Amino acid sequence: MADTQSKPSQPPNAEKDPDEWTTGDETVTGPQASYLETLCREAGETFDPKLTKAEASKLIEALQKKTGRGRDH
Repeated sequence: MADTQSKPSQPPNAEKDPDEWTTGDETVTGPQASYLETLCREAGETFDPKLTKAEASKLIEALQKKTGRGRDH
C-alpha cells in the first residue's frame, strides 16, 4: 500500500541546522577542532576547545566566510 502521509521534501544534499542536531550538544569532534584551530589562526580568532559540535559547525561556517576558505567564499 502506498504511503499516504506526505513528508517535507528536502534537496538530496540538504544539511540539517546544527541547532536541530540530536548530538549537537556533544563535545566538538577531533576533526572539527583541528580545522577550527586552523581557521581561528588564519582569522586572528581565539580557539575555544570547549565548544559543542553544533557551536563548532556554526563557527566553522562563519570563519570560512571570513577567511575565504571552504565552499562559500
